[in-house]
Formats: sequence, structure tokens, C-alpha cells
Amino acid sequence: MTPPTTRLTVAQALVRFLAAQYTERDGVRQRLISATWGIFGHGNVAGLGQALVEYADDMPYHQGRNEQSMVHAAVGYARQSNRLSTHAVTTSIGPGATNLVTGAALATINHLPVLLLPGDIFATRPADPVLQQLEVPYAGDLSVNDCLRPVSRYFDRVTRPEALIPAALQAMRVLTDPVETGAVTLALPQDVQAEAYDWPEEFFAERTWVVRRPGADPTELAEAVSAIRSARRPLVIAGGGVHHSRAEEALAEFAEATGIPVASTQAGKGSLRWDHPQDVGGVGHTGTATANELARQADLVIGVGTRYTDFTTASGTLFETPGVRFLNLNIAPVDGHKLGGRPLVADASSGLAELTAALRMHDHQVTEAYVTEYTEDKQRWEYRVDACYEADEIDVRPTQPQVLGALDALVDESDIIINAAGSLPSDLHKLWRARSRDQYHLEYGYSCMGYEIPAAIGVKMAAPDRNVWALVGDGTYLMMPTEIVTAVQEGIAIKMLLVQNHGYASIGGLSESVGGERFGTAYRYQSDDGTYTGAPLPVDLAANAASLGMRVLRAKTVGDLREALAQARAADTPTCVYVETETADTVSGAPPAQAWWDVPVAETATRPSAVKARELYDRHVSTRRRHL
Repeated sequence: MTPPTTRLTVAQALVRFLAAQYTERDGVRQRLISATWGIFGHGNVAGLGQALVEYADDMPYHQGRNEQSMVHAAVGYARQSNRLSTHAVTTSIGPGATNLVTGAALATINHLPVLLLPGDIFATRPADPVLQQLEVPYAGDLSVNDCLRPVSRYFDRVTRPEALIPAALQAMRVLTDPVETGAVTLALPQDVQAEAYDWPEEFFAERTWVVRRPGADPTELAEAVSAIRSARRPLVIAGGGVHHSRAEEALAEFAEATGIPVASTQAGKGSLRWDHPQDVGGVGHTGTATANELARQADLVIGVGTRYTDFTTASGTLFETPGVRFLNLNIAPVDGHKLGGRPLVADASSGLAELTAALRMHDHQVTEAYVTEYTEDKQRWEYRVDACYEADEIDVRPTQPQVLGALDALVDESDIIINAAGSLPSDLHKLWRARSRDQYHLEYGYSCMGYEIPAAIGVKMAAPDRNVWALVGDGTYLMMPTEIVTAVQEGIAIKMLLVQNHGYASIGGLSESVGGERFGTAYRYQSDDGTYTGAPLPVDLAANAASLGMRVLRAKTVGDLREALAQARAADTPTCVYVETETADTVSGAPPAQAWWDVPVAETATRPSAVKARELYDRHVSTRRRHL
């Protein structure tokens, strides 16, 4: 008997298939692809565009303004949904497709699932070349979509209707795999999208993809327990994998049972509340003095769900103790073996629970002296945070840390803050007091300027009852403000805190420290000597945001800022608070970097600033270690 079939176009079949995909973890089930973002052109309007109209009741659609932004929104949604649900993104061919590349890289680097559906050139070649086709003399099967291969965890080009079936199933497998997940690309030639085929009905049956929680290998677990029991000064470094696994409670139980302090990466901040007894703040180049001193003296570093990027390890200079060893609890074997570490390959929540149970059998805890040491040091750091946040006068322009202090004083555990680039990540990692597991949303794996506004839209879609703040500097704002229109159009009441400091403040400071003399980092008129050191540009970013439909509240002083933030938090429409900041001084400025970061300095130069910077660089490089 022939199985029943349904005749649909490839695009229609794909939309129907996506609407029937689900994930399940810990007994909770949800849609895997809950909506599709799209900008239509000739490469997808007749295919996926028509299919989304045909099945509008099954697949919600959101209209974007920029293809990269749509990916960011999908990624924000996926992260807030604990990687169990995400969005698809469809574009036309040519520039619409290549605009996806940055967003895809961000998703893959951060292990966050997003499905990309770019249109592609004709598979049947009725005309050659066609509009926006890249002609490659040595290969007839290449298109600009091949740019997406290195930044995708899975890539396929569907050149025949029946090829969609295995491609779609593989795409879902990768999206739901906690190790492999990232950007998944199905390139769809524009003629194939509109081609009809007799599809087996079974292809459209509901499928539930179970997201696994593998436990630890008994031998690896026993070795891990032995390593922890023999350590005198262990330190946990919590990474983004703690959040992806929803392992925050398991981490708290582990820390409370053992007394081991917990530092966090940018992605892992909030794994413990800021006021948890074992939380010691951010670690690495943007971290706290407390966490970094513990890291320097640690004899065992327990990485939980971290990739150990150069910011975390201070470019290989942070862990100074001779003989320091690493125990890496990670679901990805490649991360479990980093820094010559002892791997404990397991889901973060499962692995931590097993470690806690085994250590309790031995009644293992660190010494009281160690607990007292890091507790008192953390308290001293919090005094420094208070000093940065404090504003003695309210009728003066605030510094950037005082801006954060005003927001910190207003929010509660239900608020979510989003940031990705500039000088804010450093200040936030050191100073922000995370009150809940998902309040601190920093995209620092790719640190992509322009991420914040579209990501805030995606997060707000996933958490509609919570206040979502996009913290944006002027440089980032100018990169990608377009999705303000989307927020206004769809009534997505994000809050935007727009900080005007007239240029790339973070890179300006870095430039100065490496002998670049802040060249080309300020938004100012050009001077006679060719440098951009003239008067600030007469741009009005607040007016720009208002022109895109956003309500804008201008704050000139600390007092204005506090009032404006309170109004924005209470607003039920997209609202921007615009504030121009004062240059930080030694009292209210954020503490400087507490650990090094390797940015190579010119080996030969005549300018004194570069010569001095190279001398300092050589001293730092000499302390780098390879942990084998």
C-alpha cells in the first residue's frame, strides 16, 4: 500500500514541517521553531513568502528591517528560551543572504540555535547569471551563500525537492544538540522553493526532539572527586553552559556544600546571585579583583560550562600557581580537555549533582580560613562598587558607572539587561549586581556591535511580562538602530538606555594603552593634522530614535536620569532614555582592568607612547603560561 502523500511546494512543505517540531527537556515540551523572521526579495518572495501566507495560522511571521538584526533577534529569543526554542530567518539571495553572516557567526560562537533560510540562485540554471549571482569561473555550484558554511554548524543546499527531507531532519538534529547547536543554514534556490512535490504525510507528523542530560563517566567522576578533595584553594569558574543547562540551582548546592568560591565569565554571570556567599564576581580581564586574586592563587580551577576564552584566562597569564590543575565539567569534549585539564564530560546540572553527592559522602569542605578570606575580600570589592555607583550631587552629568548605579538602584530580579560591546561590558562585568539567573544578558563571545536592540526584541518576545533593557553606546547605536521600527510596529515595549560618549570609548582607551593614541576612535570633526580631535559632531541620536517611533526621555543630570529610568520602566511602549556621560575620574570611574589582555603592540616605533606600551607588553608576555 502506498503511503499517503500531499502535493505542496518545497517552501510550503518546509513551513508545515517546521510548525510540527518540538523539543522536550525535563518533561517540558515546546515549539522548536516558534516564529519566522523575514525580509522578502525576488529570491524568496514567491517561495517562502507565499508559504508563510499559506500557513500563517501555523507559523507566526515577524517583519525585520535588516537581515543581521533578524538573526540577533532570533538569538536573543533562543538564549532567553534556554536554547529549547528559536526562530527561523528567511532572506532573499545576494546581499540579503550575505547580511546573515555576522549573525550566524555570533550564534555559532555562542552555541545558540537559529535556523537560516536564505534564498539561492536557480538550481536549474534557466538564465545564467541571474540578478545578484556571484560568477565563479572555477565552480558552477557556488553562490554567495557559501559564505555561511564556516559560520554554520550545519549547511545544506536543497537543489531538489526530495532532498529537503534529510536536510530538514539533519537541521533539527543539530539545532537541538546541546554540543553541536549554533547557526543552521538551509540554502533554498528560488526555483526549487516554488516547485511542487508529492510529500509523504509522515514528514509532517509532530516530532519531539529530546534534549539530553548525559551524566558523568564513573571513572572521570571518581578522578574529579579525588582532584577536588586534594585541592587546598579550589575555584569554580562558571560559564554560559551553566545557564544553558539551567544548572544554577545545582551550582548553588555544590558551592554551599563545599564552600568553594564561584567566579563567572561574561556568559556565566548570574549563575549565582551577586549576594550569594560563594559568589566572588566576574573573572578575567573584565573581572573583579576578588575573583582574579583567587584565580592567581588557585591550585585547582573547576571550569563549569566555559570555553576559557582569552578574556577569562587573561590571555594565559591569570593562573599563576605552580602546578595549578584544571577540572573541566562540560558537555562538549573539546572544551573538557582545554588547558590540559581533566575532563568531566557531562551536562552541567547532572555533573554538578553527581559531584555534590560524592563529596557529601566524604563530608568535604574547604577550610574556614579560605572562606573567611574570600568573603572579606568580596566585601571590600562591594565597597568599591558602591563608590563607583554613588553620586554626591544630582544636578551634574553622570559618569557611566553612575548611569549603571542609577539603573541598579531601580531594577529588581525580573528585569533583564542586554549588552554586547564597547566599554559597558567591562563596567558591567565588574560592577553589576545580578539578581536572577537570566538578568545579565551579555553577548561577549562575538561582542557584536548592534546586537543589543534586536536581541532585546527577541528576549522580550520570550519573556513578555518582564522589563528588558538594551544598554547601548553611541557607537553601537549607529551600527544598527533599525529594529526600533520593528519594536514600534509590533508594540514590543523594550527599554533602551542610550549612552552618548562621542565615539568608541572602549577602543579609545585600548588604543591609548597600546600606543595608538586614541587615533580614529572619537566621533569628532577632523583637525588640520588629519586626526579626529576637533569639536564633537552635532548629531542628535535622541532625535533619531524619536524619528523611528520610539518615545525618548532626555536626561542631562543624575537627577534627570533617575526620573527618566523610572518612567521608562513603567512604560508600556518602546521607550529610550538618552544620557550624555561625563568622563570618569578616579573617584567615580570603574576600577581599571584587574588582569591583562593580549593585544600585540608595535614591535618597533618612534613615538614615545608606542615605545612605552611595547615595554609593558613584553613584561606581560613574559608571564604567559601554556597549561599542559
